[in-house]
Amino acid sequence: MFGQCSNAKNNIKIHTVDKTFRCELCDKIFRYISQLKIHMRIHTRDKPFKCEVCGTMFGDGSHLRIHAGDKPFKCDVCGKLFGNNSHLKVHMRIHTGEKPFKCETCDKMFGVISNLKVHMRIHTGEKPFKCDVCDKMFGDSSHLKVHMRRHTGEKPFKCEVCDKMFTRSSHLKVHVRIHTGEKPFKCEACDKMFTRRNNMKRHMRIHTGDKPFKFKVYDVMLI
Repeated sequence: MFGQCSNAKNNIKIHTVDKTFRCELCDKIFRYISQLKIHMRIHTRDKPFKCEVCGTMFGDGSHLRIHAGDKPFKCDVCGKLFGNNSHLKVHMRIHTGEKPFKCETCDKMFGVISNLKVHMRIHTGEKPFKCDVCDKMFGDSSHLKVHMRRHTGEKPFKCEVCDKMFTRSSHLKVHVRIHTGEKPFKCEACDKMFTRRNNMKRHMRIHTGDKPFKFKVYDVMLI
Protein backbone atom coordinates (compact mmCIF):
# COMPACT_ATOMS: atom_id res chain seq x y z
CA MET A 1 0.00 0.00 0.00
CA PHE A 2 2.83 2.40 0.90
CA GLY A 3 4.60 1.71 -2.39
CA GLN A 4 1.37 2.35 -4.19
CA CYS A 5 0.91 5.64 -2.36
CA SER A 6 4.49 6.79 -3.05
CA ASN A 7 4.03 6.25 -6.77
CA ALA A 8 0.54 7.70 -6.83
CA LYS A 9 1.58 10.88 -8.59
CA ASN A 10 2.97 8.88 -11.50
CA ASN A 11 -0.05 6.58 -11.68
CA ILE A 12 -2.93 9.05 -11.52
CA LYS A 13 -5.43 8.27 -14.25
CA ILE A 14 -8.45 10.48 -14.50
CA HIS A 15 -11.59 8.67 -15.60
CA THR A 16 -14.65 10.68 -16.53
CA VAL A 17 -18.03 9.06 -16.04
CA ASP A 18 -20.94 11.45 -16.54
CA LYS A 19 -18.49 14.33 -16.12
CA THR A 20 -17.18 13.09 -12.76
CA PHE A 21 -13.62 12.27 -11.78
CA ARG A 22 -12.61 9.03 -10.05
CA CYS A 23 -9.60 8.37 -7.84
CA GLU A 24 -7.80 5.27 -9.17
CA LEU A 25 -6.59 4.30 -5.68
CA CYS A 26 -9.82 4.37 -3.64
CA ASP A 27 -12.58 4.85 -6.26
CA LYS A 28 -13.87 8.01 -4.60
CA ILE A 29 -15.79 10.20 -7.06
CA PHE A 30 -15.40 13.96 -7.45
CA ARG A 31 -17.34 16.53 -9.42
CA TYR A 32 -14.31 18.66 -10.27
CA ILE A 33 -10.77 17.67 -11.23
CA SER A 34 -9.41 20.24 -8.77
CA GLN A 35 -11.10 18.32 -5.94
CA LEU A 36 -9.53 15.08 -7.16
CA LYS A 37 -6.07 16.64 -7.24
CA ILE A 38 -6.44 17.87 -3.66
CA HIS A 39 -7.77 14.45 -2.61
CA MET A 40 -4.74 12.69 -4.14
CA ARG A 41 -2.55 14.32 -1.50
CA ILE A 42 -4.11 11.88 1.01
CA HIS A 43 -2.45 9.05 -0.91
CA THR A 44 0.79 10.86 -1.77
CA ARG A 45 1.02 12.42 1.70
CA ASP A 46 1.88 15.68 -0.03
CA LYS A 47 1.39 18.63 2.34
CA PRO A 48 2.50 21.80 0.55
CA PHE A 49 0.86 24.29 2.93
CA LYS A 50 2.81 25.22 6.05
CA CYS A 51 1.74 27.15 9.16
CA GLU A 52 4.39 29.83 9.69
CA VAL A 53 3.66 29.91 13.44
CA CYS A 54 3.92 26.26 14.48
CA GLY A 55 5.25 24.56 11.35
CA THR A 56 2.29 22.19 10.91
CA MET A 57 1.86 21.06 7.31
CA PHE A 58 -1.45 20.71 5.47
CA GLY A 59 -2.54 19.10 2.21
CA ASP A 60 -5.28 21.67 1.64
CA GLY A 61 -4.92 25.44 1.81
CA SER A 62 -8.37 25.76 3.36
CA HIS A 63 -7.29 23.50 6.23
CA LEU A 64 -4.37 25.83 6.89
CA ARG A 65 -6.73 28.81 6.93
CA ILE A 66 -8.99 27.06 9.44
CA HIS A 67 -5.95 26.15 11.55
CA ALA A 68 -4.81 29.79 11.50
CA GLY A 69 -8.27 31.03 12.41
CA ASP A 70 -8.72 32.69 9.02
CA LYS A 71 -12.34 32.45 7.86
CA PRO A 72 -12.80 34.64 4.78
CA PHE A 73 -16.13 33.17 3.64
CA LYS A 74 -19.14 34.81 5.25
CA CYS A 75 -22.81 33.80 5.25
CA ASP A 76 -24.84 36.77 4.04
CA VAL A 77 -27.87 35.60 6.02
CA CYS A 78 -26.52 35.06 9.55
CA GLY A 79 -22.94 36.32 9.35
CA LYS A 80 -21.29 33.02 10.26
CA LEU A 81 -17.72 32.68 8.95
CA PHE A 82 -16.08 29.69 7.25
CA GLY A 83 -12.57 28.65 6.27
CA ASN A 84 -13.56 27.48 2.81
CA ASN A 85 -16.32 28.08 0.30
CA SER A 86 -17.56 24.46 0.27
CA HIS A 87 -18.37 24.63 3.99
CA LEU A 88 -20.27 27.87 3.38
CA LYS A 89 -22.29 26.21 0.59
CA VAL A 90 -23.28 23.34 2.89
CA HIS A 91 -24.19 25.82 5.64
CA MET A 92 -26.44 27.81 3.27
CA ARG A 93 -28.77 24.80 3.05
CA ILE A 94 -29.86 25.60 6.61
CA HIS A 95 -31.32 28.86 5.29
CA THR A 96 -32.55 27.66 1.90
CA GLY A 97 -33.98 24.39 3.20
CA GLU A 98 -32.26 22.49 0.39
CA LYS A 99 -31.86 18.78 1.15
CA PRO A 100 -30.22 17.06 -1.84
CA PHE A 101 -29.42 13.72 -0.17
CA LYS A 102 -32.22 11.15 -0.02
CA CYS A 103 -32.54 7.93 1.99
CA GLU A 104 -33.52 5.23 -0.50
CA THR A 105 -35.24 3.25 2.24
CA CYS A 106 -37.63 5.80 3.77
CA ASP A 107 -37.27 8.82 1.42
CA LYS A 108 -36.13 11.14 4.23
CA MET A 109 -34.04 14.03 2.90
CA PHE A 110 -30.82 15.50 4.30
CA GLY A 111 -28.79 18.65 3.69
CA VAL A 112 -25.45 16.96 4.46
CA ILE A 113 -24.37 13.54 3.17
CA SER A 114 -22.72 12.68 6.50
CA ASN A 115 -26.13 13.03 8.20
CA LEU A 116 -27.59 10.62 5.65
CA LYS A 117 -24.84 8.09 6.42
CA VAL A 118 -25.58 8.32 10.14
CA HIS A 119 -29.32 8.00 9.45
CA MET A 120 -28.80 4.84 7.38
CA ARG A 121 -27.64 3.06 10.53
CA ILE A 122 -31.27 3.17 11.72
CA HIS A 123 -32.13 0.85 8.84
CA THR A 124 -28.98 -1.28 8.89
CA GLY A 125 -28.79 -1.55 12.69
CA GLU A 126 -25.09 -0.70 12.56
CA LYS A 127 -23.71 0.69 15.83
CA PRO A 128 -19.97 1.28 15.43
CA PHE A 129 -19.43 3.39 18.56
CA LYS A 130 -18.93 1.51 21.82
CA CYS A 131 -18.89 2.74 25.41
CA ASP A 132 -15.70 1.47 27.05
CA VAL A 133 -17.35 1.50 30.47
CA CYS A 134 -20.59 -0.45 29.94
CA ASP A 135 -20.17 -1.77 26.36
CA LYS A 136 -23.36 -0.08 25.13
CA MET A 137 -23.27 0.51 21.37
CA PHE A 138 -24.33 3.63 19.45
CA GLY A 139 -24.95 4.52 15.83
CA ASP A 140 -23.73 8.09 16.27
CA SER A 141 -20.54 9.30 17.98
CA SER A 142 -22.42 12.30 19.42
CA HIS A 143 -24.84 9.94 21.18
CA LEU A 144 -21.89 8.10 22.72
CA LYS A 145 -20.43 11.42 23.87
CA VAL A 146 -23.68 12.35 25.63
CA HIS A 147 -23.97 8.82 27.11
CA MET A 148 -20.46 9.02 28.60
CA ARG A 149 -21.62 11.87 30.81
CA ARG A 150 -23.65 9.33 32.80
CA HIS A 151 -20.39 7.67 33.80
CA THR A 152 -18.30 10.82 34.25
CA GLY A 153 -21.04 12.93 35.88
CA GLU A 154 -20.19 15.78 33.54
CA LYS A 155 -22.95 18.39 33.19
CA PRO A 156 -21.68 21.08 30.81
CA PHE A 157 -24.96 22.99 30.36
CA LYS A 158 -25.79 25.53 33.08
CA CYS A 159 -28.97 27.46 33.75
CA GLU A 160 -28.05 31.15 34.05
CA VAL A 161 -30.98 31.78 36.38
CA CYS A 162 -30.61 29.11 39.08
CA ASP A 163 -27.22 27.53 38.23
CA LYS A 164 -28.71 24.04 37.82
CA MET A 165 -26.52 21.85 35.58
CA PHE A 166 -27.58 19.48 32.78
CA THR A 167 -26.00 16.77 30.65
CA ARG A 168 -27.89 17.81 27.50
CA SER A 169 -28.62 21.21 25.99
CA SER A 170 -32.17 20.01 25.21
CA HIS A 171 -32.76 19.31 28.91
CA LEU A 172 -31.56 22.82 29.77
CA LYS A 173 -33.86 24.31 27.13
CA VAL A 174 -36.89 22.58 28.67
CA HIS A 175 -35.81 23.57 32.20
CA VAL A 176 -35.50 27.28 31.31
CA ARG A 177 -39.24 27.32 30.57
CA ILE A 178 -39.80 27.08 34.33
CA HIS A 179 -38.24 30.54 34.63
CA THR A 180 -39.66 32.09 31.45
CA GLY A 181 -43.14 30.64 31.83
CA GLU A 182 -43.09 29.52 28.21
CA LYS A 183 -45.58 26.75 27.43
CA PRO A 184 -45.28 25.89 23.73
CA PHE A 185 -47.46 22.75 23.74
CA LYS A 186 -51.23 23.24 23.53
CA CYS A 187 -54.04 20.77 24.10
CA GLU A 188 -56.30 20.95 21.04
CA ALA A 189 -59.31 19.87 23.10
CA CYS A 190 -59.28 22.38 25.96
CA ASP A 191 -56.47 24.83 25.06
CA LYS A 192 -54.48 24.04 28.21
CA MET A 193 -50.78 24.81 27.74
CA PHE A 194 -47.75 22.73 28.76
CA THR A 195 -43.99 23.17 28.99
CA ARG A 196 -43.31 19.58 27.87
CA ARG A 197 -44.75 17.57 25.01
CA ASN A 198 -44.94 14.41 27.17
CA ASN A 199 -47.03 16.24 29.77
CA MET A 200 -49.45 17.33 27.07
CA LYS A 201 -49.74 13.76 25.71
CA ARG A 202 -50.42 12.46 29.21
CA HIS A 203 -53.06 15.16 29.69
CA MET A 204 -54.76 14.24 26.38
CA ARG A 205 -55.78 10.89 27.86
CA ILE A 206 -58.39 12.77 29.89
CA HIS A 207 -60.12 13.61 26.62
CA THR A 208 -59.45 10.40 24.69
CA GLY A 209 -60.06 7.98 27.58
CA ASP A 210 -56.86 6.17 26.60
CA LYS A 211 -55.45 4.00 29.39
CA PRO A 212 -52.11 2.62 28.25
CA PHE A 213 -51.24 1.09 31.62
CA LYS A 214 -53.33 -1.90 32.65
CA PHE A 215 -53.24 -3.27 36.17
CA LYS A 216 -54.49 -6.62 37.36
CA VAL A 217 -56.94 -6.49 40.23
CA TYR A 218 -56.57 -9.27 42.76
CA ASP A 219 -59.15 -10.37 45.32
CA VAL A 220 -57.68 -9.92 48.76
CA MET A 221 -59.13 -11.79 51.74
CA LEU A 222 -58.88 -9.83 54.94
CA ILE A 223 -58.53 -11.99 58.05
